[in-house]
Amino acid sequence: MKAAIITIGDEILIGQIVDTNSAWIAQKLTLAGFEVEEMQSIGDDAQQIKVTIEEVFSRVDVILMTGGLGPTKDDITKKTLCDYFGTTMIFDDSVLENIQNVISSFTTLNELTRNQAYVPKDCTVIQNRVGTAPITWFDYIGKVLVSMPGVPHEMRYVMENEIIPRLQAKYDPDAYLKRVFIVKGYTESALAMYIADFEDNLPEGFGLAYLPSPGLMKLRLFVRGEHRLEELNEQVKKLQDILGSAILAEKDITVEKLLGERLFEKGLSLGTAESCTGGNIAHTITSIPGSSRYFKGSVISYANEEKVNILHVSQDSLDRFGAVSEAVAVEMAKGAQEILNVDCSIATTGIAGPDGGTEEKPVGTVWVCTTYKDRCVARKYQLGRFREANIVRATNIGMLQLLEMLE
Repeated sequence: MKAAIITIGDEILIGQIVDTNSAWIAQKLTLAGFEVEEMQSIGDDAQQIKVTIEEVFSRVDVILMTGGLGPTKDDITKKTLCDYFGTTMIFDDSVLENIQNVISSFTTLNELTRNQAYVPKDCTVIQNRVGTAPITWFDYIGKVLVSMPGVPHEMRYVMENEIIPRLQAKYDPDAYLKRVFIVKGYTESALAMYIADFEDNLPEGFGLAYLPSPGLMKLRLFVRGEHRLEELNEQVKKLQDILGSAILAEKDITVEKLLGERLFEKGLSLGTAESCTGGNIAHTITSIPGSSRYFKGSVISYANEEKVNILHVSQDSLDRFGAVSEAVAVEMAKGAQEILNVDCSIATTGIAGPDGGTEEKPVGTVWVCTTYKDRCVARKYQLGRFREANIVRATNIGMLQLLEMLE
């Protein structure tokens, strides 16, 4: 069963906001058994909306739309859908009652908000329990169009609690079966070459997707149909035998969450000492809810004097080897371990770029040191030329290097 996602709003096209809705909806639809055929972002233009719906309906069974449902004049989606489906607007008292319930705790009803209770006559209205814009469901020659608010938390609530269950009941799509592997030690091309025979001999209907991110790879093995679960398990076993210890995890999980799980399981604490990553490792780790159970703090020692004054890096090491060196990385990691009173630490020192490189230490040179109690591992990495990518890669490398020690 094929689906399409259309996001509406001039603010998306001019780059004022980022369309996060499409990726979230696509993930949920896929897990629900639907094939997402396409995504489009279009402006607040009635003719463009109608033409896009007509074109997309020729290719898919379901269209999910977000945006353009607010109370102001630039929000034209509801009126445009009335024109497209040949219906009119009517006032819905049940929608008004829902709006009053939603806003009663923080504001009073005004005329524009009250007008949100006007809905297309020939549609199924689904109440928005977390916002004022109602959701409209149109059945159209065996197909479905659903119009939802563009506010992410409102859209997500109605998708999970209303839209997906209704779509599954109507279409009974094939289950989407998948297994995700987090793989270390390979670039995308190297991994593809290594498992080429496995991929070439996958049964019909199976697919393998490569999802690279800085420092590691995700592999997604998938097939549609609940009846193929046994076949999927057989292919999983083959992939496990081929990749062995290169498999870091067998679930769709971020490195920071996986590291947090390992630290919590082992009852260990963590701190960081960051120079070239500028606190990004600490930020990434603390983006996970519950990270306070194992993460204690960070020292961002960007300047050499702070490496000396706070982390107790020796001036002699800085003079002899430079800030970007094994000796300094080790002293930073051990200093963080002592100052923060933690079991483990991650330290980074390097040249993120785009300037500051030398012939001996070009841009992208990064030393990463990780400690686990009395053990210490320091490695030099040669990353790329681009600052943002280098910071992200060094962040992932630091976490992966510590995970290796914990394993």
